[in-house]
Amino acid sequence: MDENRPESIVGGKSFTAVAINCAAKAGEWIKSKSGNFSQLDTKYSQHDLVTEVDKGCERLIRNLIATHFPHHAFLGEEGVEPGPEASAKALEQASGAEYLWIVDPIDGTTNYVHGFPFYSVSIALAHRGQVIVGVIYDPVRDELFLAERGKGAYVHGRLMQVSKETSLSQSLVATGFPADHLQALPANMAGIQAMAPKVRNLRVAGSAALQLAYVAAGRLSGFWEIGLSAWDIAAGSLLVEESGGRITDTQGEPYHLGVRNVAASNGKIHEELIGALPSR
Repeated sequence: MDENRPESIVGGKSFTAVAINCAAKAGEWIKSKSGNFSQLDTKYSQHDLVTEVDKGCERLIRNLIATHFPHHAFLGEEGVEPGPEASAKALEQASGAEYLWIVDPIDGTTNYVHGFPFYSVSIALAHRGQVIVGVIYDPVRDELFLAERGKGAYVHGRLMQVSKETSLSQSLVATGFPADHLQALPANMAGIQAMAPKVRNLRVAGSAALQLAYVAAGRLSGFWEIGLSAWDIAAGSLLVEESGGRITDTQGEPYHLGVRNVAASNGKIHEELIGALPSR
């Protein structure tokens, strides 16, 4: 056996099964607390919210993973200080781990707080810096998006494939409003202004992870956003790749865990998508 090739099972515990179990239990916890949280705080900006549900959900996932894989490293959004510099530093500190779990307990907290039903649990496992398992769970619709490297991507147990659009003018494309309103938000707004006349339509739904899953499922032709973190992108990156799509940074360079400005698509529109964005 190639020693550089990760096994999907260690000690009788499947990485994927643990990821699915964590996502399901986290989703159940989130739904049970819907509309019933007591503490709402801001982090990096007024757009960046956190509740005790986010924090409790991350503890739940961390503890479940540690039960099965106590020697694996863990990188979760709520365990990192707010802001892009802190995110980059936390990833750098964890980058030497052989196995690293990358978790966003609620991607789309603002939606969750307002009762807007578009948020998700995002769980990825990276082996030596490469994502090998990605799970994104939408507890509202009970949809679990799953990918294993080299084994395809699935939703409701069915193989996913990206959409077939061949031009931006045919495409439904999504983006977001970054929490960093000093640099990332103005840059993304410039992208929206440039992109809007070129596409069939734009969507801003408020969960980067779930929008990446929608690219993988063929529901969106593409997605881009400036100023994201590893936990926003990691699981979705593998979903897109295993569904036949393409994911890079916004300059077209290959995706890696440190990418913050991301572009994902069905592959067919990718060059046109990144070409339409203002150069940075």
